[in-house]
Amino acid sequence: MSVSSTPTSNDACLSIVHSLMCHRQGGESESFSKRAIESLVKKLKEKKDELDSLITAITTNGAHPSKCVTIQRTLDGRLQVAGRKGFPHVIYTRLWRWPDLHKNELKHVKYCQFAFDLKCDNVCVNPYHYERVVSPSIDLSVLTLGGPGPSVDALVKDEFDAQPSHSAADGGHSIQTIQHTASSSAPHDAFNSPALLPPADSTSSASSSAFTSMAAGPANAPSSWPRGSSFPPSIPNQNVHLQHHPPLPHTGQYWSVHNELALQPPISTHPAPDYWCSIAYFEMDIQVGETFKVPSNCPVVTVDGYVDPSGGDRFCLGQLSNVHRTEAIERARLHIGKGVQLECKGEGDVWVHCLSDHAVFVQSYYLDREAGRAPGDAVHKIYPSAYIKTSVFISIRILVNVTAVFDLRQCHRQMQQQAATAQAAAAAQAAAVAGNIPGPGSVGGIAPAISLSAAAGIGVDDLRRLCILRMSFVKGWGPDYPRQSIKETPCWIEIHLHRALQLLDEVLHTMPVADPQPLD
Repeated sequence: MSVSSTPTSNDACLSIVHSLMCHRQGGESESFSKRAIESLVKKLKEKKDELDSLITAITTNGAHPSKCVTIQRTLDGRLQVAGRKGFPHVIYTRLWRWPDLHKNELKHVKYCQFAFDLKCDNVCVNPYHYERVVSPSIDLSVLTLGGPGPSVDALVKDEFDAQPSHSAADGGHSIQTIQHTASSSAPHDAFNSPALLPPADSTSSASSSAFTSMAAGPANAPSSWPRGSSFPPSIPNQNVHLQHHPPLPHTGQYWSVHNELALQPPISTHPAPDYWCSIAYFEMDIQVGETFKVPSNCPVVTVDGYVDPSGGDRFCLGQLSNVHRTEAIERARLHIGKGVQLECKGEGDVWVHCLSDHAVFVQSYYLDREAGRAPGDAVHKIYPSAYIKTSVFISIRILVNVTAVFDLRQCHRQMQQQAATAQAAAAAQAAAVAGNIPGPGSVGGIAPAISLSAAAGIGVDDLRRLCILRMSFVKGWGPDYPRQSIKETPCWIEIHLHRALQLLDEVLHTMPVADPQPLD
């Protein structure tokens, strides 16, 4: 069901759930979100007026007034969903408005008759009956569009925990939901706002921190927010959802945090390559057709399911034949349709616009970093017709259905860091072999030896993966799907980014080469 065909309380639960799923903010896994929405819709099925109020509130982003949407209060005030407990109004406000919300940041509007704080027998879970109050512990002056700012772990404490509730004074819990932190550069029109932002639309209160994250300036433009400048009206954004593995305990070891507050010079003075990317099309694990190269003078390219063979700014997959093509692959290809549009911005940032009627699934180290995940740890689902408002804490640079999936400057930093780490680890490992530091046989030497070995094992192929995007049409993969690898999906593309590969070559050439060790 498209977002435009709004259901009513008389429709089947499945249709209502499907529609409401399109409006979620993407901070939770798809399976958890679906179970939470299904549970709520079933509870409201006998209260049709309240269910209609919920549908109206969610599908219009609170643009129209809506009544209280109530469920029965439990003994401890918490609701259990998929084995996790949390305050019901927080669960659903996170789901549809602010994924990074802390439980102490909500304040009900005056006209809400069954707000959680009123201790009534029923609790209102209408997300638009609550305003977000900025926590005094958050320093807004450090939040910029130019970098991730404070880590999400520092900003957010997890609402869901297996233990009984604790007060805010008890300290933070390890975060379980996937958060998208504020991103770096931005596209075309400069949108600036003061450090304390007014509401993004008429439905948000002035005390709310539902900041709509707008992209500012060209890809290498200044990224701080000048004080006193105007804040733009909110615009519809495409929903990006993260299909993820279980959270890792310390993702900071993979990504370093940088706040760039000044205009950045070009990363390299070398001329740009003749082609900014090359695209290979695969069906399952077989490449079909020749690799499609996109000239640097053609910054926008469309990959679709049609049959125009002329090339240029279109890579048409419909014209490609494969003698090994199965019926399942053929069915999936029929749904590629208008496909996706890739755009190279600035020195080499890449943005994706999903034009298809079906979702696409992206493997992107940039989005992994924005979500605080290990490289290659997650699959990111981009819905074609779901519109959301994004908070500055969770923005992944989405502007009018266009999603940033690659940041050249961040990629270059990561290349340098990983290459330097690998070289230092190799040198330390050689010293360990020579007996200069504790080895695996000494007390406490096993863990250092293992970490050194892993770091020293970083090779050119590992660094090259930073320069590659993978995208599957129609079908996803990962823990929420029967397909564990993208090579099990029916039709997908691999995009090699030439400027990034050019920078990688520079990094490898500028690294000092250690003397080769003799083979004993």
